[in-house]
Amino acid sequence: MVRIGYRTIKTAIGTPISISVAQLLGVSNFVSAGILTILCIQPSRKRSVLSAWHRFLACVTASLFSIIFFELIGYHPIVVGIMLLFFIPTTVLLKVTPGIATSSVIILNLYGAEGISRSFLFDQFLLIIVGIGTGLLVNLYMPSLDKQLKQKQIELERNFQLILREIALYIRNKNEDWDGKELTKSEELIQEAMNLVSLDKENHLLRTEHPYHDYFVMRSKQFECLQKMLPLVSRLPKTDAISVQVADFFDKLSDAVHPGNTAILYLDELRKLRNTFDQEELPETREAFITRANLFRLLHEIEDYLLLKEKFKQSDVSARIRVKKRPE
Repeated sequence: MVRIGYRTIKTAIGTPISISVAQLLGVSNFVSAGILTILCIQPSRKRSVLSAWHRFLACVTASLFSIIFFELIGYHPIVVGIMLLFFIPTTVLLKVTPGIATSSVIILNLYGAEGISRSFLFDQFLLIIVGIGTGLLVNLYMPSLDKQLKQKQIELERNFQLILREIALYIRNKNEDWDGKELTKSEELIQEAMNLVSLDKENHLLRTEHPYHDYFVMRSKQFECLQKMLPLVSRLPKTDAISVQVADFFDKLSDAVHPGNTAILYLDELRKLRNTFDQEELPETREAFITRANLFRLLHEIEDYLLLKEKFKQSDVSARIRVKKRPE
């Protein structure tokens, strides 16, 4: 089923409005107002305001160029081409190139008049105001993206939980049935979410920060940690007592994936694990040494994963509970 987007709906609403207003004002070439509106519909408020300014300035510049070239040289197709050779570089210099398509409508209207009078210039100025203004006003309404971002957050956390559980399963049983689709999906979700955040920031012209921006940046960095953990996990021994403890810890991390911040509890438990491993006898074989080295690298990645969450926001764990949970 084809989904009709907001830009399509706004274009369908704005175009007939601008044509009707231009027609009521008695503007010649009133249909062109609809073309200007169509060209001005943008995906965000910020882009809409910038687009309106670029197109307005480009249209005014196009009017000046048209007067100079058409009135001084003549109304001939070759003159249109010559004028564009000068006009387009000027828009690049003024940094209003998005307005080239819009201003071409005004250029062709002036060319078709075969004579530029003050009344016709005012007529075209009204056309610019109506066409661009309608597009700007229609574009001021932007739907909230909070619902979509919340859904991305829920899906991403669910994927993180599954990844951590699969890691625990692999450590215990060397289970190789997992296809890793949650990794690919998580990467896609993070990218999609960051795109939505950027778009939503552009819809709030006076807001510099976004409540979901830091969250998805944090999850993106945590995802990098998870990717680094996987090859290290694959090198842990199957029946080692230490590996079992690490698997249990991954299960606990899986249960703790949520928007809140309880990372301090798991950092304390991780320190306890480290102390336990430090008390183990030194490895005697090369294989045991490599395993121990991979284990310590894995613990380092887990610590980085938790520290990212700890720094993300204020802890949800009260000071009294922290004291209880800290190792003696």
